[in-house]
Amino acid sequence: MAEFGDDGSLPPLNLEDTTVPSDGAAGKTHCEEVSVLNGDCGISENMVGSGSIVPPGSQDGMETSANNTSVGLDGKSEIPRRSSIIKDGSRQRKERKKTVSFSSMPTEKKISSASDCISAMVDGSELKKVRSNSRIYHRYFLLDADMQSLRWEPSKKESEKAKIDVKSIKEVRTGKNTDTFRTNGTYDQISEDCAFSIIFGENYESLDLVANTADVANIWVTGLRYLISYGKHTLNMIESSQNNMRSSWLGELFDEADINNSKQITICAAVQLVKKLNPGLKNVKIELKFKELHKAKDKAGSEVTKEEFIEVFHDLCTRPEIYFLFVQFSSNKEFLDTKDLMIFLEAEQGMAQVSEDISLEVIQKYEPSKEGQLKGWLSLDGFTNYLMSAECHIFDPEQKTVCQDMKQPLSHYYINASHNTYLIEDQFRGPSDVTGYIRALKMGCRSVELDVWDGHDNEPVIYTGHTMTSQIVFRSVIDVINKYAFVASEFPLILCLENHCSLKQQRVMFQHLKKIFGDKIQLDPPKPEDCYLPSPFELKGKILLKGKKLSTNCTASEGEVTDEDEGAEMSQRMSIESAEQQTIAPKKFQLSKDLSDLVTLCDFVNYNKKFLARVYPSPMRIDSSNMNPQDFWKCGCQIVAMNYQTPGLMMDLNIGWFRQNGNCGYVLRPAIMREQVSYFSANTKDSVPGVSPQLLHIKIISGQNFPKPKGSGAKGDVVDPYVYVEIHGIPADCAEQRTKTVNQNGDNPLFDESFEFQINLPELAMVRFVVLDDDYIGDEFIGQYTIPFECLQPGFRHVPLQSLTGEVLPHTLLFVHVAITNRRGGGKPHKRGLSVRKGKRSREYASMRVLLIKAVDDVFKTALLPLREATDLRENMQNAIVSFKELCGLSAVANLKQCILALSPRLTGPESSPILVFNLSDQYPNLEPQGLLPEVLKKVVTTYDMVIQTSKTLLESSEGVYDRILQTQKAAMEFHENLHDLAVKEGLKGRKLHKAVESFTWNITILKGQADLLKHARSEVQENLKQIHYAALTCNLSKGGPTGSSSGSESKSRRSLEAIPEKATAEEELTDEDN
Repeated sequence: MAEFGDDGSLPPLNLEDTTVPSDGAAGKTHCEEVSVLNGDCGISENMVGSGSIVPPGSQDGMETSANNTSVGLDGKSEIPRRSSIIKDGSRQRKERKKTVSFSSMPTEKKISSASDCISAMVDGSELKKVRSNSRIYHRYFLLDADMQSLRWEPSKKESEKAKIDVKSIKEVRTGKNTDTFRTNGTYDQISEDCAFSIIFGENYESLDLVANTADVANIWVTGLRYLISYGKHTLNMIESSQNNMRSSWLGELFDEADINNSKQITICAAVQLVKKLNPGLKNVKIELKFKELHKAKDKAGSEVTKEEFIEVFHDLCTRPEIYFLFVQFSSNKEFLDTKDLMIFLEAEQGMAQVSEDISLEVIQKYEPSKEGQLKGWLSLDGFTNYLMSAECHIFDPEQKTVCQDMKQPLSHYYINASHNTYLIEDQFRGPSDVTGYIRALKMGCRSVELDVWDGHDNEPVIYTGHTMTSQIVFRSVIDVINKYAFVASEFPLILCLENHCSLKQQRVMFQHLKKIFGDKIQLDPPKPEDCYLPSPFELKGKILLKGKKLSTNCTASEGEVTDEDEGAEMSQRMSIESAEQQTIAPKKFQLSKDLSDLVTLCDFVNYNKKFLARVYPSPMRIDSSNMNPQDFWKCGCQIVAMNYQTPGLMMDLNIGWFRQNGNCGYVLRPAIMREQVSYFSANTKDSVPGVSPQLLHIKIISGQNFPKPKGSGAKGDVVDPYVYVEIHGIPADCAEQRTKTVNQNGDNPLFDESFEFQINLPELAMVRFVVLDDDYIGDEFIGQYTIPFECLQPGFRHVPLQSLTGEVLPHTLLFVHVAITNRRGGGKPHKRGLSVRKGKRSREYASMRVLLIKAVDDVFKTALLPLREATDLRENMQNAIVSFKELCGLSAVANLKQCILALSPRLTGPESSPILVFNLSDQYPNLEPQGLLPEVLKKVVTTYDMVIQTSKTLLESSEGVYDRILQTQKAAMEFHENLHDLAVKEGLKGRKLHKAVESFTWNITILKGQADLLKHARSEVQENLKQIHYAALTCNLSKGGPTGSSSGSESKSRRSLEAIPEKATAEEELTDEDN
């Protein structure tokens, strides 16, 4: 195992070697608060954030790993990060530009029902009217009191013409999804979240509008959709269904609390009841709301009636952002039925093959009202419960268990490692304690450090030599390690033994290790002839000792090896800091053969594809600060030892990274780092050859229950939050975006801002959400959460925030929407199967580099045509899909199921009879007219046909193209072993020789990567065809008429899908060949 301090340096990465760079630089209330935090391991079963109503018998709250312990912001990195936060959690003031959103001021009336929306529309709003000539007009829009027309003023038109009849409106689109928006010169300056369009008239004209805030846009979209559905009967419809389920449920709870049957309860009892239903609310806020209500009614006394209780609950616990989402899928009802919920789960949350029976299970689990449970209806409160549950956590539940291949060589994994594990403070004068080992092992650490020295009474001790750190007995540490070694993970534990003991105490160490660990110690070292180390699977339950080892030909009972004394190095460097730099000569010491024989991992220096490299912080980091682990992971270093006792940005990255794969301490390195031949530059600022970039779309919707930052007593309870979204990974991926500041609202701030990031190496990227408090000098940090890119769940998700020191902040959450699309196709089904158009003008084809070795160049030339064909197959399909999405009025973030759902109202004629139907009898669903079509629908058919045509071409042609690419790759690999000799024969030397080898690696990487992209594109097409099929069935647009909504007919529909003739899956048809 090669070891490097973070102040060391190695040659730059090239070809098949992976190397390690340097770090670069070292209020009081009458009602008593009720404690709801059950331990500090996460949110308990009854703990949910603001607006979350705990249903009876529910076992589900937001789950957070007990191992998420170290949080904060700190450290330095070679990669410039403008927003890096220093150790005390503050941010440099000069880097901040304060912008304020007034969309969620606490004094404003909260919109939480359709009637609120209609009232706001009648009052009117200033909106920007967008025209295709890049002009934008400020107009005042309002709804007539009779709710028959939408008007705007001022206008050059006559007053009767500056209006739209509500009954002529066909649909209301959100976002910038009309031709007018797309062709407007100010497209990039218009917020996606504030834009919406009204499609009206027989010719489907569009009125394109931009609101000042996302809240206002949501009000108009929601109100207009109600009006389209119910027309002049809208208010009657709203009144007849206004919160009936909520009122009956809350009324029952109130009656239970009214033990005297007096029709009222004390204000304290009312506060506690609201608090029980919504633990995130502060008692003082609830009590104040009741008192304000009494004051408004000129009511004396402190008793609360049922109606007052329901009114306060409605005001405090209705989250507008969830209400607006709710009505999008409720068909403008005040509840979701099983079919509505099924559509939401499949189209938005990315769940596969959801039946109405599954929807009913969700309703039974999260709906608090008895009426809803009996009728199979999910109320707004039940919907909120679901969104706050563990099922809607941002972290992919598949990654909560071991899900990666654990049978690859040990060197193919990143390993969670601790440096100076015994320290619980700084490494110069801090205390040593066994709790350091317990903490690290419980967090899934798989490599701990033991710095062993001679102690009193012939008992070795552990501490940092030549420093003022305290000592702990070696035997007690081994006992603790033996007890906790495999509590968090069953995979091998590496003990990094820094041995500074005399031969006498080395024998004591040997006895303790043999006696306490027994057969857990792995005694068989890797054989010299073995190309790779054993796998974590083979070494389950084993403890591996890493340290100095005598040569195999040593027959004596001891021998001489070099000493690695970190403490001495630190002490010497400090003593000569102001003097002329001196070279510290390595010391020698005697090593017992018995102890040597226990060591199975020693200092290999063949680097990271076949052996292990360990990097640890420089001894000069006397404050125990950490280097950035990403800087070393990107170079392939498997073991980056971290100071677990030091919270901050760097430990956030380490803890976040190892959350994946069941927090077992082992994470597979990116495939491009494991290939026998691959081209990868750790410092690339461009896309990675052969790797499909992904586009990450994140919308920060709202926050819940942000606490004031520590030390901000002078500011009181006022919080002005804003959110940073940071991407950490290779240099090409490192980026950050921030939201506006929401002024004076930490309880339920609404941000409603969307960001987009290109991720060039998804396997190595992490996303970090950081919430900060603006307008406070000093400590701004509120909370953070770090997650690997590959663990993100798409859809509407809640993010649990953690404190600077790593504790889970109770009920403190971010509400976000996540979507991941492909720049060049490919990706995971249900999560990555979305395409983004790339125009022909900018189409880039993969190129082969010339080696100047004729025989090899001739082989690579055979791949030029199939590579071009592969690119055309993928991008023709992707462009057709994006054109179809645009015609459906959706952005590139949408999937095809959402497209069909959005299109379905246009495909339905009078009396709900379909104008167009999908013929699902064939593998490729066709659109068939059921009579004469208007021009707008003819365009839909043409665009859809192009989707089917390009998809069919890809499926039918990809296998042959794939095989030709792999044949070239296989033929080229036959030159690999003798490439150097071939180059010399061609007269290449020096830089040209080096360039030839580099070009060979580049070409092999391109071939492998392009073949993989084609395979992924094939999977994407098959997923798209399934989505079209499901959507046609869901919308009753399949040939032959409605399929019904019973579970039996649903099951029949699913079986009909399974019967679609497919030659084989992508994995069966397009298998990788061994090279």
